[in-house]
Amino acid sequence: MSTPRTIATIADLRALVGHELGSTEWVEITQERVDLFADATGDHQWIHVDVERAAAGPFGGTIAHGFLTLSLLPSFGAELFALELGSARLNYGLEGVRFTNPVRVGSRIRGTATFEEVNDLPKGTQVVTRYVVEIEGVERPACVARQITLVTG
Repeated sequence: MSTPRTIATIADLRALVGHELGSTEWVEITQERVDLFADATGDHQWIHVDVERAAAGPFGGTIAHGFLTLSLLPSFGAELFALELGSARLNYGLEGVRFTNPVRVGSRIRGTATFEEVNDLPKGTQVVTRYVVEIEGVERPACVARQITLVTG
């Protein structure tokens, strides 16, 4: 794993708007990870956790929850960049989340990130980061989302 890019000032952050920050390492989506996520969220839909039934289903096996894929964005971000500015970085929300392709158990995914906007607000600086989650060997991504972070102080 490479060292994340350190961003120490708002000016440095603004200079990166529109530039892809690179790709993370590949992460294997195992049945164990899917089952743990199902237990944590209470979402035990058969397409995620019933290996036998899912084998005869539309994807030929179990698939990850879309929200499991989405929940990996913070770890992808931490692998790509470190915001070393402000006193706190708060999750402010998400926009445009789309699950465009199922992630089959056993496949590997990775994330790319691009800062799209840096906006001054009375409460701090709002950063909009676009993430694309790729599936190894598959053209269409698994997920595309815009994460909004509020940097305070």
